[in-house]
Amino acid sequence: MNPDDPLLALLACPLDKGPLSLLPEGGALYNPRLRLSYPIVDGIPQLLPSSGRKVSADDHERLLTRIEGSAP
Repeated sequence: MNPDDPLLALLACPLDKGPLSLLPEGGALYNPRLRLSYPIVDGIPQLLPSSGRKVSADDHERLLTRIEGSAP
């Protein structure tokens, strides 16, 4: 999945139904509101509630910086 993929605009977090951000390395989608990361396996986003992994406060700040730095 790449940042220009039109599918990205349609994907939403299964818990709060809000938008997700593609992490710069492209291996996960991130919900900064709930601090959850959803993996992308073989190009397929894993968006089951049980697939979300909680992100620590330190990692959250680091991810926000990387997401904002990669925005066009």
